Amino acid sequence: MIGFDLTEEQVALQDMAHKFAANEIRPKAAEHDHAGTFPMEIFRKAFDLGLMTGFIPEALGGLGLGSLDACLIEEELAWGCAGIATSMTCNGLALTPILIAGTEDQKKEFVAPFAREFRYASFCLTEPGAGSDAGGIATTAKKDGDVYLLNGRKCFITNGTHASQYTVFASTDRSKGHKGLSVFVVPRSFPGVSPGKKEDKMGQRASDTSDVLFEDVRVPASNLLGKEGEGFKIAMKTLDFARPSVASMSVGVARAAFELAMQYSKERVQFGAPIAMNQAIHFLLADMAMDIEAARLLTLKSAWLLDQGRRSTKESSFAKAFAADLAMRVTTDAVQIFGGYGYMKDYPVEKLMRDAKLLQIYEGTSQIQRLVIAKEIMMR
Repeated sequence: MIGFDLTEEQVALQDMAHKFAANEIRPKAAEHDHAGTFPMEIFRKAFDLGLMTGFIPEALGGLGLGSLDACLIEEELAWGCAGIATSMTCNGLALTPILIAGTEDQKKEFVAPFAREFRYASFCLTEPGAGSDAGGIATTAKKDGDVYLLNGRKCFITNGTHASQYTVFASTDRSKGHKGLSVFVVPRSFPGVSPGKKEDKMGQRASDTSDVLFEDVRVPASNLLGKEGEGFKIAMKTLDFARPSVASMSVGVARAAFELAMQYSKERVQFGAPIAMNQAIHFLLADMAMDIEAARLLTLKSAWLLDQGRRSTKESSFAKAFAADLAMRVTTDAVQIFGGYGYMKDYPVEKLMRDAKLLQIYEGTSQIQRLVIAKEIMMR
């Protein structure tokens, strides 16, 4: 039997996240976007409410929420501000490889502290010469007794400036390409670890994005997740969990743009009547509403599959690609409905349009999602 009703607990989570977004995020979103500042006070409040620890299992001190629960929360947070939502949820991306491949001791050492105290972790995969092509990673980890010597530069790392711990993908055998990748947990306190240049981004400006540098960092072998050569597999499993998260944020951004466009179309009068009375505007709004609902259903199905312990690679890519492209389309149409005012920073839709673009890029571009989907459907 298929059902679409949320549980009482899920409704409560959704309501709490929405109130937080409305009361804490939205009033300051434009300010932090304009200045490109990191709203630490907002994040601390979010941590205190459990909005940054939901993904951590109860045994490690978290709330033990499922992927579908997380998507409900993340849609609301991104409705408030996609940049702030990205930095709030990025601990989940950074710590998921540990939850997937770590030993119980590693989980207690590297995950449990994030449930007890406010801190950040970062997921370090992308490099200047290796984005979609993980096999091109140039960062190396060479075994030297009971440690690995880690050298390399990671770029576009969310929360890289503020993280106290990094999950780093490096090559332990470059001759094997992506099959030679391994993954390590690297505390920032290790000598040789340092954040690099902070990026000045077009959108999602309240989210910190920077380089992270590793220079002859001595990483204990006990910080290796899984075995040597399993890094690519761990990364792909992690991204299966990350894609519904990005899809849900895309739905939140699109929903915010739709609501603003709907309201404006009823207030803006041209030729003696609200522009909402024009059929051209009707069609734009109808397409927005229809596609937002479709994106949400794709997203929740992909998250539900993960909660059932089932493979969700194809469905997660469906959701991520469709929802990210939808967010770009809806925010662009919202600017169009606002007309010249929509292009001005005095109105909120231009920010939503800038924020939406990044959703088509990180955690696998919309084009990479289509490659994943094609591979999945051709395998059947």
